[in-house]
Amino acid sequence: MSSVLTDLFPHPIVQAPMAGGVSVPQLAAAVSDAGGLGFLAAGYKTADGMYQEIKQLRGLTSRPFGVNLFLPQPETADPAAVDVYAHQLAGEASWYETELGDPESGRDDGYDAKLAVLLDNPVPVVSFHFGVPAREVIDALHRVGTLTFVTATTAEEARAVERAGADVVIAQGVEAGGHQGTHRDLLETDGSGIGLLSLVAQVRESVGIPIVAAGGIMRGGQIAAVCAAGARAAQLGTAFVAAHESGAHALHKQALTNPLFARTELTRAFSGRPARALVNRFVREHGPYAPAAYPQVHHLTAPLRKAAAKAGDAQGLALWAGQGHRMARELPAGQLVEVLVAELASARTALSAGGAR
Repeated sequence: MSSVLTDLFPHPIVQAPMAGGVSVPQLAAAVSDAGGLGFLAAGYKTADGMYQEIKQLRGLTSRPFGVNLFLPQPETADPAAVDVYAHQLAGEASWYETELGDPESGRDDGYDAKLAVLLDNPVPVVSFHFGVPAREVIDALHRVGTLTFVTATTAEEARAVERAGADVVIAQGVEAGGHQGTHRDLLETDGSGIGLLSLVAQVRESVGIPIVAAGGIMRGGQIAAVCAAGARAAQLGTAFVAAHESGAHALHKQALTNPLFARTELTRAFSGRPARALVNRFVREHGPYAPAAYPQVHHLTAPLRKAAAKAGDAQGLALWAGQGHRMARELPAGQLVEVLVAELASARTALSAGGAR
């Protein structure tokens, strides 16, 4: 593993920042204490809410951790398409006895205010999703001692990450759960994105900065595989959703291994941006009609998702999950890191033995 990473965490395991309440301080602390890199997700939080979670996490661990930010999105959504989708969701609002959210509740996720907090109160790592931050932002974070990670879903995006001066590129394959971190919302929801191993190989030949591989990774053997392909570490999200410390709703945790939810697909149904979720009623009924309108659709459906959670209805939840979801293990996060490290060591030993024949 690159020295820039080993200085932060001894094991090549990064806990993905999962917005929406999953990546709570307790989860990040457990992962960091076990030798991985825990992450907080600042997405959908206020700047003060993010700061309070950082303070809480610092009270739980002295180990390095990261904070993830969403980049503000350009105003490309068609208001008429959002209105049409709102009319389609009227039945959902009636069923859950709630109102639809205001699609114009905010488009920048408080980005500037969060950056100001992170520059005044530096953390070891800041990562970015949905684009590349400006060079001056990365330089400012470097001046306060913060390393920067940026997600890319193609080799072209990875080159943009390197040109901006970021320290690490997160190569996110199409297998990944939750939102694809594409720099522009051009990805189709037909699964035609690039698979992780192919992506890591392409990115490795395109940039010189360290790669963290993300997408469908659930076992130590898979970590060994992406490291053999050129990554320096692996980022796991779905694997930690089921962890004891995870803030995921109990229905979400149970759904990962419930035979009722047999597969995942990329959908715009809940947020207006391609995101991989377990296929439930909401995805089936609304996914084909959801417009490319993020974060407007996210704001629109937020009350529906909240009401579905309150009603205990998994068919109305955004059950974000990667393609390896059926391999989820309900363990304390620290123990899961230990198991992954043991599996990784075993896989590397097997690879070495095979190469010595």
